[in-house]
Amino acid sequence: MGGLREPAASFVVPGPRGAAVRDRLGHLTPQDERVLRAVGEHQGALASRDLKARCAEGLEHSADTWTARKRDLTKESSSRIAGAITKATHDQWALARRCQAAHIRKLAAGIKTLRHRLSLPLGGPGTRRAAGGYRSKNEWFRKSRRLAALEARHAAAVADWQAGRVRAVRGGRRLLNTRHHLTQAGLTEAQWRERWEAERWFIAADGESGKRFGNETIRVTPDGEVSIKLPVPLAHLANAKHGRYILTARIGFAHRGAEWADRITANRAVAYRIHLDTERGRWYLTASWQRPVVKTVPLVAACARGVIGVDTNADHFAAYRLDQHGNPIGDPHRFPYDLSGSAGHRDAQIRHALTRLLHWTQQVGAKAIAIEDLDLTAEKTREKHGGRKRFRQLISGMPTGKLKARLVSMAAEQGLAIVAVDPAYTSMWGGQHWQKPLAAPRRTLSRHDAAGIAIGRRALGHPIRDGVSPARTELRAWGRTAPPPHDRSDRAGHRTVQAGPGARRREGSRPPTTDRLPGGPSPSGKRTRGTSASNTVRDAPSTQQWVQDSLTHTG
Repeated sequence: MGGLREPAASFVVPGPRGAAVRDRLGHLTPQDERVLRAVGEHQGALASRDLKARCAEGLEHSADTWTARKRDLTKESSSRIAGAITKATHDQWALARRCQAAHIRKLAAGIKTLRHRLSLPLGGPGTRRAAGGYRSKNEWFRKSRRLAALEARHAAAVADWQAGRVRAVRGGRRLLNTRHHLTQAGLTEAQWRERWEAERWFIAADGESGKRFGNETIRVTPDGEVSIKLPVPLAHLANAKHGRYILTARIGFAHRGAEWADRITANRAVAYRIHLDTERGRWYLTASWQRPVVKTVPLVAACARGVIGVDTNADHFAAYRLDQHGNPIGDPHRFPYDLSGSAGHRDAQIRHALTRLLHWTQQVGAKAIAIEDLDLTAEKTREKHGGRKRFRQLISGMPTGKLKARLVSMAAEQGLAIVAVDPAYTSMWGGQHWQKPLAAPRRTLSRHDAAGIAIGRRALGHPIRDGVSPARTELRAWGRTAPPPHDRSDRAGHRTVQAGPGARRREGSRPPTTDRLPGGPSPSGKRTRGTSASNTVRDAPSTQQWVQDSLTHTG
């Protein structure tokens, strides 16, 4: 077992730093829609021009260039709108840089794998951590060509990174590429054009604390009235004072409405965004705000009432309940979901499965959910897994990124803690040490259910498997005491004890429940003679009920 790596320490995931709610802008008049479209087109053109200027600056960006760009935008909008546009531009440029760095790392990993496999002889055996040589000369030749292509892409990406060049698309690169595949997408050119233009609109405003209702550009009153500060070229469309346009629609947030109302009543910052859903033909308003930083609960306190170990799979969550000592309780629970179909359907399936998981956690009285800290970005490359296309599709289908955000946000609303654990060897050790012992005629235990037990034990600080040196696993703590593997302990070692290092007399024999010490005189000073075994009369079974003392009993 010398090749095993040390698992990282478990930790409590911090809660969400912000909140967002959305409501529909219903019953808009044709004039309202014309004004919204005009504002979106005008400010969207300004945002596209600003993004082009920011990408042209590259690494030469400074506070002076930022000020100059904002000054130019202010002439055609307002100071607050210009600030919101430049901030959105910087966020998009920074996201493009992070994606560029991830792309470079992915190419480097593929090049490393290809070079290793090409250096091996044909049909050479591989190991558990590295693949072997290619099977034929034809495959070797095709992979050598792919290596040359990846090296060229890597060199170009590194050159762009060093020069500060990024490629960003307002409206999304996926929607842009859909223009070339309208038949497969089931769209006409007019439908695609409408969606493309709507995605490039910009009707958003950042909040300002101390201003009326927390936002001067898009203002929402406590009774649901929505008004927009029009840019200078569109000021003639205003229907209220100071160049504002009041919509006929009224909004009322059903979710977190009280929290939103408290913020705007106290004039605290709230950001708003208005967008059009072209498929449904509906306008929506999204409100978002930041939350104060809340100190996370200590790991020991979070797991005081046990934990729910959850194994994430491509089509379901496998959950198992464990007490504070690491013992599985009850039967496994599975929460299925279907990730086929549109993005909205997939998101709804994940939210529904997480809702069921959180409700079950509250029913059993647990206060923490343990889940693997998965990052499968480097695990789905064709260079690493070769022709295992189905396995790569299985890994790609796991909702790791969206799951983290959804679970943390929804658990915080229910007062539950999320514990992230290292995913190393959880499925393998869970299947080896927990799947068969817990199987029963009326209970089918899968490998994923056993992995849930392993995840929960790692979150609690207990070792997943028995008989392993503490130097290679987590610190030993309270938990199960495994029986000897054979009928006598001296055949395969002593019993595995998981008591703390400072605990004593946990596995020793307990003293008799009498008023004198073993081998000592009685308190009265009189010597009593024990009854001989041959003279003992066994006339009836004892009615005394034996109850095992707690592990903290010291005699």
